[in-house]
Amino acid sequence: MLIIGLIAAGWTMTTLNDDVTSKYDFLYPLHKSFGVLAFLIVLTQLALRGQSRLPAPAPLPAHEKALSHAVHLAMYALLLIVPLMGYAMSSSYTQSSGVPFFGIHLPELLPKNDDRFRVFQFLHKTLAYSLLALIALHVVGALKHRFFDKDRRTDVLPRMM
Repeated sequence: MLIIGLIAAGWTMTTLNDDVTSKYDFLYPLHKSFGVLAFLIVLTQLALRGQSRLPAPAPLPAHEKALSHAVHLAMYALLLIVPLMGYAMSSSYTQSSGVPFFGIHLPELLPKNDDRFRVFQFLHKTLAYSLLALIALHVVGALKHRFFDKDRRTDVLPRMM
């Protein structure tokens, strides 16, 4: 839900007129703070996942198991890359006041350069929508296993929860 909220906030921010002051005073700082939070949560989740044993996977056909694995890898990659592109975007934009994390200003590690900003902006937006598409595919797959598969052992929702 955090990721979907970030994408919705990002879309809202970019569609508002520049004369809407809450866009820069409220929405951008919150979007950046929650983006950093999402990045930290994913890092924590990956660290914990590497230390624990997950329940046995459902007995899926080989092609579904391969697709599931590919989607998970892509989602985790994008869950790390999208916030990094957002950070790079904010850090490199000449008009940016930096990257706040709920009142703490994070160091800007990139030089100000609007040409690079535009590249990071394109990547941030495109990869965020790609992540949204993967999330939709993930949900559709889970619902398919829950409601349409004849073999109840392929119901992955209990494992996901």
